Amino acid sequence: MHPIHAETIAQLKLPFYRQLYFQVVFAIVAGILLGYFEPAYGEAMKPFGDAFIKLIKMIIAPVIFLTIVTGIAGMTQLSAVGRVFGKAMAYFLTFSTLALVVGLIVANVVQPGAGMNINPADLDQTAVKGYVAKTHDMTLTNFLMDVIPKTLISPFVGDNILQVLLVAVLFGISLAMTGEAGKPVLHFFETLTKPVFKLVSIIMKAAPIGAFGAMAYTIGKFGLGSLLNLAELVLAFYLTSLLFVVVVLGTVARACGFSVFKLIRYLKEELLLVLGTSSSESALPSLMEKMEKAGCKKSIVGLVVPTGYSFNLDGTNIYMTLAALFIAQATNIDLSLGHQIMLLLVAMLSSKGAAGVSGAGFITLAATLAVVPEVPVAGMALILGVDRFMSECRSLTNFIGNAVATVVVSRWEKGVDMDRLRTALDGTPTAAPAPAAPATALPAAASTATVARTEVSLSA
Repeated sequence: MHPIHAETIAQLKLPFYRQLYFQVVFAIVAGILLGYFEPAYGEAMKPFGDAFIKLIKMIIAPVIFLTIVTGIAGMTQLSAVGRVFGKAMAYFLTFSTLALVVGLIVANVVQPGAGMNINPADLDQTAVKGYVAKTHDMTLTNFLMDVIPKTLISPFVGDNILQVLLVAVLFGISLAMTGEAGKPVLHFFETLTKPVFKLVSIIMKAAPIGAFGAMAYTIGKFGLGSLLNLAELVLAFYLTSLLFVVVVLGTVARACGFSVFKLIRYLKEELLLVLGTSSSESALPSLMEKMEKAGCKKSIVGLVVPTGYSFNLDGTNIYMTLAALFIAQATNIDLSLGHQIMLLLVAMLSSKGAAGVSGAGFITLAATLAVVPEVPVAGMALILGVDRFMSECRSLTNFIGNAVATVVVSRWEKGVDMDRLRTALDGTPTAAPAPAAPATALPAAASTATVARTEVSLSA
């Protein structure tokens, strides 16, 4: 039996209390209860969530680097790298813009801020100033320059995913062009993949602790009561995001031969982790591993997923236009169609490069409002109290959007085994088909690294 399916069967046979899905659900519920009944103790749990996020960030750079380098170095046609990247960026631009438009339409129809009659001068801007200060360097030029690292190894000690991506792509191309002389280096990286993904497996065992700490802190710090004050905005955002996932992404998925609901079920452990930690980065290594396990080629996964975490933020884009119009409505500012189009265009630029980490959406919103003078930046104080609760929805929508994008781009490149994909999404493992000859569009390296990754278990 194929190792992938053997591992899946082994996970299904585990007692329910040893499965990551159950453990994370239990941890989230426990965190909510502690934060609600003992807010002081809930706030004190923050280090557990922060520590888990730091552990995940520690391993992201090696995972991305090894995945991309071994994938690209095994290609017979290096032109495929540019082709995959071009198709991915076209997809990201299209659906990110669509998400902005959806948020704009919902805000105009629902008008969650209408009738609040807030005077911006009466708002406390102290808490907002810290976010606004972070937007001064968020120009397009600074963003592009920041993608280029200071040294070849500096991306591995920083937290910029795009710098790791750039170094990995360049190194992978160089290794592929080296020919026979580069094969020992490629073999070393393929061998190194096994312990690195084993480390991911070890770190994931701490996921329930991280989810518990993050959720306890969120409820203890902000309280469930703060949701009632801006319930209409929060509800509108959640429903809009759900509509986007089900209708827009669901339609795209159906056109490409898979179900977005089955994909969500397949990624349920990762989605719960994102929900608990309010950060889509916490599940990035697991997403890459599961997408490859589901039949997507390693080289495509390595390019699409990390790039999507900076350029394909559907949830953040919906939030930006919806929140901006909410502030305008709450402060009785009538935005014309021209002003709203300008807001959308500015948001298209400012949303690019916002990493999938907690709070990035709020900073990006500040950057957008700073360029659109019609909407007062001070109005962000209105939503600061509930931003943490909307952050979970942003992260979940971003995560699902990137998972769908990975399969779609893989399908466009004929780089996905549809039988393996359906088997994985159906949750009914069977014997894997015999390996097919590498596709000319985007052949991936046949290496021990692929088998090594299947040993990564997301169960405790």
